[in-house]
Amino acid sequence: MSIIPARLLPILQATFINHFHQRLLRTVACRGLRTMEPLRATQDPQVMTTLTGVDTKPQAPTSRDPAMEGLNPTPVDPPEQEKTQRTGLLQGETVVREGKATILFPSANEVFYNPVQEFNRDLTCAVLTEFARDEMALRGVKVLVPGEKRVVVSLADEKVGPKEAMSEDEEEGGDKGVEEPIITAAVGERCEKGLSVLEGLAASGLRSVRFALEVPGLRSITANDFSAKAAALIARNAQHNGVTHLLQASQRDASMLMYEMRGKKERYDVIDLDPYGSPACFLDAAVQAVAEGGLLCVTCTDMAVMAGNSGETCYSKYGSISIKAKYCHEMALRIILHSLDQRAAVYQRYIHPLLCVSVDFYIRVFVRVRTGQAVVKNSASKQALVYNCVGCGSFHLQRMGKRTTQGKHVKYSAATGPPVGPDCEHCGHRHQLGGPVWGESLHDVAFVQKVLSAVSANPSRFGTARRIEGMLSMVTEELQDVPLYYTVDNLSSTLHCSTPPLLQFRSALLHAGYRVSLSHACKNALKTDAPPRILWDIMRCWEKSNPVKRERQSESSPAHRILNTEPILQACFDVREDANPQSRRRHLTRFQENPEPNWGPKARAKEGGGGVTTHLEDKRKQCQNKRKNQITDAAQLKSFPCKRFRKGTCTHGEKCCYSHDVDKTG
Repeated sequence: MSIIPARLLPILQATFINHFHQRLLRTVACRGLRTMEPLRATQDPQVMTTLTGVDTKPQAPTSRDPAMEGLNPTPVDPPEQEKTQRTGLLQGETVVREGKATILFPSANEVFYNPVQEFNRDLTCAVLTEFARDEMALRGVKVLVPGEKRVVVSLADEKVGPKEAMSEDEEEGGDKGVEEPIITAAVGERCEKGLSVLEGLAASGLRSVRFALEVPGLRSITANDFSAKAAALIARNAQHNGVTHLLQASQRDASMLMYEMRGKKERYDVIDLDPYGSPACFLDAAVQAVAEGGLLCVTCTDMAVMAGNSGETCYSKYGSISIKAKYCHEMALRIILHSLDQRAAVYQRYIHPLLCVSVDFYIRVFVRVRTGQAVVKNSASKQALVYNCVGCGSFHLQRMGKRTTQGKHVKYSAATGPPVGPDCEHCGHRHQLGGPVWGESLHDVAFVQKVLSAVSANPSRFGTARRIEGMLSMVTEELQDVPLYYTVDNLSSTLHCSTPPLLQFRSALLHAGYRVSLSHACKNALKTDAPPRILWDIMRCWEKSNPVKRERQSESSPAHRILNTEPILQACFDVREDANPQSRRRHLTRFQENPEPNWGPKARAKEGGGGVTTHLEDKRKQCQNKRKNQITDAAQLKSFPCKRFRKGTCTHGEKCCYSHDVDKTG
């Protein structure tokens, strides 16, 4: 046996490790991602360009290596091959550009992507920027946003007055008299004191890449997805956009990943959950894995469940019964907040909503999560049951708990109720019971104002800046202490009368001494602190000037009962100037029209590819008008084939009302 000199051992070890590392990278590129550890986009120049997205050409191997077999793509023409290598695209891939991100996206529906939710991603970047600004200020770091300008007032010399608006970069360079260096955090740079972000269900990684390119003050971003193809695509997109120093791809179960990061020193400052459908199965882990005072962002697209179509399913997922009513979109927001608060309270934590909006076909909530055993005791008094009349639509809220304050002493007790009798006092119909739901404010108006000011001052930053400005303007105008809302058309529909103009109805409430506002969740909504009897008195006064044919009304109908009661309040419909809110006067983009056909929720991503085809569109057309031109004559059924005869199970013989013709059944 030959003895290797000691001086040659380090050289041999380094050669072996380098060879093993190259072989491992080639195997991963050939076979795809299979590891469960966090993924990092490789910088090895030996890896094929079409697999990693590197803009350099691959080096040809000097000798035939079995590990390199099968890596060569399908032969293409030299110009096409150069184009593929230059852009890093695989065959069949397309480029999706949104914000400052450029995403490589497969043509097959292997990774979920919905372009309609650009507003969701823009709003998230805007909220996360302001959250980072506040948090970084506490850590002694100043964030810099490109193109942002603001008015700075000099407090040292009151005679000078406000300076002209300057950018963050100009302001930073102008402070020459400051001796202590100011720590700054710019967009795209890694900040050691910055925020750690987790996107639990990242799909293509578009949202995380946009965070890295558009949000300052970040330390790390973990883009996780359970799909191996999605995780591989995230790694490629991170390298394609040059954000591998901030963004790491991960292929893990999102719940298990968050459960493992529950330690106080390992928690994420920001957790973003945007699943396909319900986020219910991730909420328990999320409220534990978010840091103290951290930001939790949740999207729900299962609006059919949360809006009252399946109350029992809603209860199984969120612990609340949903009601099919006109205020269902705001109730969906309050259901998810109730579920978050209830799950956080188990771990002596509580939530503070910053911004909760109902948009298009989904809802989006931004909440801060904190810890405090004393504050958690208030949770019961923040939840409420909803009594909804099935006849006239009047509703009443009943708090789950009672909180009484006497000086510094706080007493908690069970609430008393119910607030309604067995039947509705207005129409005599029964009540539905829904909830419990979140009964406190949906928004932190001060925080929303910061986001609104930042977006308005820098509108070129987001593609949907106009809609964000309109939406947030309406949010700031809403009554924060009034849960749920009525709609003018539903009040008129109940009485079968003409609909009063919105400004006149709002003016009547203001003349009566009550507050009123619109709602971002519904175009013709009315949020008011007026009781239902006042609303019906106003409608009775409106009906007197716009009478209906009462002889056609049934005595058991809500309209007959309500209109046969004389109003106590004599409504005044003179239009007041304060009845028209600022967002409406300025004609802001508040409720956007459908941007494209079939713009709603897309089909779920499939591991095997295939994706959305014209088959879905054909199926929709077949299901349309299926209840029109229904067959009323049994003789017409003979023109349809018998399915049981085709299977050989029909026992009716010639008496069968369907056709047994071989040509039709075949």
